[in-house]
Amino acid sequence: MANQECLRGFVDFLPSMAERLGTSGLLEELYRGFYHLVDPQRGMITLESLMQNARKLGIGELGEEQAVGMLRMGDLNGDGALDHNEFCMLMLRLNSETI
Repeated sequence: MANQECLRGFVDFLPSMAERLGTSGLLEELYRGFYHLVDPQRGMITLESLMQNARKLGIGELGEEQAVGMLRMGDLNGDGALDHNEFCMLMLRLNSETI
């Protein structure tokens, strides 16, 4: 639950963003969010990039335990990082859990 609360600042805006921007606009915003968190050398969100860049999305300071939990929650292929699709699915899943 703490992991969910860390993302709540961003996730809380998804319904209003979807209503205002439509599906393609929402996906574009998620794409931007992904690239605020991504490790530019790996092209994925890693533990280090998530902890370092979380503040850019209004998530604030993340502890390592919280960041690891978030990565585990979204990491579908088990590589320890989030690609763009995994990130988008995690954001949408967390949004559906908060409604």
